[in-house]
Amino acid sequence: MQNEAALFKVLSDQTRLRMAVLLASHGETCVCRLAEALDEPDYKVSRHLGIMRSSGMVEARREGTWMYYKLVEPRHRLEECLQGCFRDCLAKHKTIKADMNRLEKATCAK
Repeated sequence: MQNEAALFKVLSDQTRLRMAVLLASHGETCVCRLAEALDEPDYKVSRHLGIMRSSGMVEARREGTWMYYKLVEPRHRLEECLQGCFRDCLAKHKTIKADMNRLEKATCAK
């Protein structure tokens, strides 16, 4: 039960929950695009992604100077259900709709 409580603790922050929904719906995404989607500075998004990565919720890969994050493949039924809920239930929330709209328009400056 400790692992499940830790998972919910990570998701208890609104920014991390919003990022989890975006990643579940959109898949692998660059930090700069997530920052634009959430209308938050890169450093804040990176800090939250670091927490999510430490918990094992997301994985990262580097491509040049860019960092890309995605949700890990579900390791158990709870993660599978939560990721489905992110895509099917929370994606319809007005805040997430606005985030998704900004994400679709987001571009990383090179």
